[in-house]
Amino acid sequence: MSNDRRKFLKVAGFATLAVTGSRALGAANLAPTPWLKGGGLEAKRWAMVIDLKKCHQQEGCTKCMDACHLEHNVPKIEIKKHEIKWIWKESFHHAFHEQEHEHTPESIKHSPIPVLCNHCDNPPCVRVCPTEATFKRESDGIVMMDWHRCIGCRYCVVGCPYGARSFNWEDPREHMDDITENFPTRMKGVVEKCTFCETRLRKGLPPACVEACEYGALTFGDLDDPDSEVRKLLESNYTIRRKPQLGTEPQVYYIV
Repeated sequence: MSNDRRKFLKVAGFATLAVTGSRALGAANLAPTPWLKGGGLEAKRWAMVIDLKKCHQQEGCTKCMDACHLEHNVPKIEIKKHEIKWIWKESFHHAFHEQEHEHTPESIKHSPIPVLCNHCDNPPCVRVCPTEATFKRESDGIVMMDWHRCIGCRYCVVGCPYGARSFNWEDPREHMDDITENFPTRMKGVVEKCTFCETRLRKGLPPACVEACEYGALTFGDLDDPDSEVRKLLESNYTIRRKPQLGTEPQVYYIV
């Protein structure tokens, strides 16, 4: 056998080992983690109920917002028009303007209301996204974001009637004191919003905002399960939703 042939076979052998090894390593890295095999929280239709009576008893409380923003590496940007928010507070007048009447007490009109993405059953943001970066999961109804697909066109921002989407005009990492390693940071030029903490649900944990609320004002569960806590609350309390006349079918309900 010539030296050239020996050299060729030797190189080919190393190449085969390298490819095989890399595939094995890739397979190991892609192996499902234990909580993906079971133990995660599942539902046919996730929904949230916010009890405004309990919420208003805790004046100035921001526990739900702080927990959410810490969990998801939401930057603190001082310029208002560049602000990133997943859950925040609006006045009742702004959030439920169409459901007021002339005799609504001033104390109610100006009371702070926690608001977030409504994870609509009929989400307009999904319809207008040209790259399918925004999509609704058929398994549980969560309206998701794929930041790798987002091209920053902001059609979804315009399409959302609730102002629940934020655009990264700046590099968000430059506005973070601490970065949580278990959730990806975003980049300049993409849109982001609440995801109902889908990463926590897969680990068997409730949304960060729900876990952080010490007063029982936030309840999360399966709307299609008649025995779930959210169904019991909806059946025993009068609730309202934001802009129901638009036909988006919001899945965040408010006890008033």
